[in-house]
Amino acid sequence: MAQQARPKDIRIICGLGNPGPEYARTRHNAGFATVDALAERLGARYWKSEAGCMVARCSVRAPEGTREVLLAKPQDYMNTSGGPLSKLLRQEKASAQEVLVVHDEVDLAAGTVNVKFGGGLNAHNGLRSIANKLGTRDFARLRFGVGRPPGKMQVADYVLRTLKGSYLQEFELEAQDAASLAELAVERGVQAAIDR
Repeated sequence: MAQQARPKDIRIICGLGNPGPEYARTRHNAGFATVDALAERLGARYWKSEAGCMVARCSVRAPEGTREVLLAKPQDYMNTSGGPLSKLLRQEKASAQEVLVVHDEVDLAAGTVNVKFGGGLNAHNGLRSIANKLGTRDFARLRFGVGRPPGKMQVADYVLRTLKGSYLQEFELEAQDAASLAELAVERGVQAAIDR
């Protein structure tokens, strides 16, 4: 029987989203919003283009001392984000088990954030692309709940609608919660973030 993969220390936090200003304030960019909140918190001032991603290197406190974590935002569209992420992993000599992928999740209520390791892809094209390119589903995910669309609205219209006013403020607060959970996953391990 195959040995079940276990999460390792997180070296790369990859936020999913779509590049470009027209997507910046949308629910679909929950991953980018979380990584941006983390970058601000961890004092990352400098983003550069590497392996098809915008990346920032930061120092994070961990039980064994301070270590470097890479924040990444793939610059392909969401449903092809596995390509840039797999290139980045090769460049950094990192395994899938050392990645935390942050993504929007319509099956979680807005404002709910949680971490899981492995499992299904829940019809999420970004996760499907990553699983295909990495050849495994054994990576940690931080699920950023955005809730289901109201009425008969299509999911795509809902997650790509520009947020304004109180909706945007709430979303930005939720990104801070997601950033705190990502920090916990790095500092105390993926299992601690799952169990919290």
